Amino acid sequence: MFKIMIIEDDPTMREMIAEALGKWKFESESVLDFEQISERFAVYQPELILLDINLPIYDGFYWCQRIRALSKVPIIFISSRDTAMDKIMAMNMGGDDFITKPIDLDVLTAKINALLRRTYSYRTRVPHVLEFHGALLQLTANTLMYHDRSIELTKNEFRMMHTLMKHAESIVSRDQIMRDLWENESFVDDNTLTVNMVRLRRKLDMLGMKDWIKTKKGQGYQLQ
Repeated sequence: MFKIMIIEDDPTMREMIAEALGKWKFESESVLDFEQISERFAVYQPELILLDINLPIYDGFYWCQRIRALSKVPIIFISSRDTAMDKIMAMNMGGDDFITKPIDLDVLTAKINALLRRTYSYRTRVPHVLEFHGALLQLTANTLMYHDRSIELTKNEFRMMHTLMKHAESIVSRDQIMRDLWENESFVDDNTLTVNMVRLRRKLDMLGMKDWIKTKKGQGYQLQ
């Protein structure tokens, strides 16, 4: 079942769209906190997004850019604004399609089905990003985001952060991290892991994520 995220501040419109999607056997989730859209995206991992332009705080163009920094998930803009410039902006920001309000639900579902077929017919659906307390790890570009800042990680830094986020709030042993890094811990000594962990912590500090990785003496590391 495909998952669709609805980013629309009009409750009547949200419910109408969600009901129409349900009839087509789509799963859907509506965003209610318009300051935490990136975080909800990371948790829900939708296969398609319906995105209004006029939203509280930041508009749909802003959120399209934020999501595009994390994923290539299809995005359909839905808006009462129908000028040529709005449509050009939507496409330039990374949108895949545009539909004007009042919405014809038959047209909307046809566009959704067509876009899903084009996007997912020949590849497996996989998660785009991991999320932990507002930190977003993009799985296809070795990029870590926190609030409005982002930083590129090296291959080893990415694998270490990926392991810690997969086991968030659990203690991860040094042996486990070394296995994930180099597949066999016999190929790396303990000091090499320590050096890589120091470098990763420095990058987290640069993002404002100071002291997120805790050392558990004799056990390993824990993301907190």
